[in-house]
Order: sequence, then C-alpha cells, then structure tokens
Amino acid sequence: MNLYVRYFDHETLATNIDEVVSFLSSINEIKVDDNVVSKVMGFVETDGIYPFRLKVSYSNYVLFLKTDAKNLEEFKLMERQRKEQRADGRMLMSDRKRTQMEILNEPHVGWYDATITFKRVVQNPDTGKCKYVDTRFRVRLIAESAMHCYERIIDHLQNRQDVDPRSQFPSAKSNNFEYIFLDADKEASTDSDSPAPSSDTASDGSGLISASTAAEIAMAAQEVPEYNDDASAFAS
Repeated sequence: MNLYVRYFDHETLATNIDEVVSFLSSINEIKVDDNVVSKVMGFVETDGIYPFRLKVSYSNYVLFLKTDAKNLEEFKLMERQRKEQRADGRMLMSDRKRTQMEILNEPHVGWYDATITFKRVVQNPDTGKCKYVDTRFRVRLIAESAMHCYERIIDHLQNRQDVDPRSQFPSAKSNNFEYIFLDADKEASTDSDSPAPSSDTASDGSGLISASTAAEIAMAAQEVPEYNDDASAFAS
C-alpha cells in the first residue's frame, strides 16, 4: 500500500516512509521531527483506509491517503474514475425516484384497495390538549392511477369534519401509502384474494376514526367500503 501525500500545491506518491520524510522535509513550513514520523508510521501500520491529516499549524494540514496506485499519474486517474462513478450513482438514484413517480402516475383505470397511515390530530377531552395519533385508513375506490387514488383519499380525508385540518398526511411515495390494483372490472371489489383489514382496525380505541353514518367509511368495521363519485362520497 502506497501513500498519496498533499500539502496545498505540493503533492507526491510515496512508496515508503523515507520518501514521505523526504517530501515533508522539502517544504519549509513543515518541521519534521520524531513525533511527525511516529504519527505517519502509526497511520501506515493501521488497517484503516480513511484519510489521515497531519496538523502543521492552526488551520493547515498535510493530507495522507492510502492507495494501490503505483505512481502519481495512476492515482489521479483512479480518483477521476471514482468521481465519475459517484456522479453516475447520483444519476441512477435520480432515475429511481423518477421511475417511482412514473409508476404512480401510470394509467390503470379501475378499482384499488388502498391504505394510508396518517398522523391525525386528536384532542384529549379531559385536558383539551391535542396530540398526533397514527391512524390507519383503508378503502376501495375507483381511480385512474395510483396517484389519482392517493389524491382522492387525501381529498376525502381533508374534507371530513372528524379529521382535524392540522393532521399530517404522508407522501404518495412513502411506505405509509399502500395500494393494490384489483381490476378494471367493478366485480373485482369482491375478490376473495383482496386483503382484509388488519386487527388494528377492530376498535375505535386504536386511534381509528369511527364510522358514524352509512355514508362514511367504516374504518372500525370488518369490511372495506367502496368509494364512489356520488354525493354520499363513501358507501358501505
């Protein structure tokens, strides 16, 4: 393992400690003594691969990097390639995010079984103080895409009188929004393979919003209501 050493515009690639000492000694600002040599030797002998900085003055340091490069030109080539790979990695991450949005917006007209977990503001009747409660909301509805499905659910929740406007809703890209495209056919809403509500929807004490009328979603019931575009908004 060789060492790349840099101090401002001065740089070299050393293959042994003698070359390091010779390089440091050629710089007037750096005083090379036994303490400096000991610190460099300690860095060389460790298994660590992270950079080492030798303090020269209050704000100036000598940078040491371990490398497999045989000479300075090869080291610079390897560094350039590494930076290009990092740039490619950032581009790939951007592509993944764009692909996720494309999937959400991909047209699939039909029935969706969707669940959203949001932070609902709940007031304590005894103290009058409010707190956030994780609330699981599940429904079946017709939508043109997964994003449209998400937007319809958010729109419904924001317009419910029993949902405080201070409640916080997750992004469509988060893990708190889940959906299954059932079918373009309405009959798919009764598909036996569709997921059933989990046990945390069984009681109002779990932080779920209770269904007060037939026109509202029965979040506390053991059934998944269907969402239509008529005046009732939700019908069980």
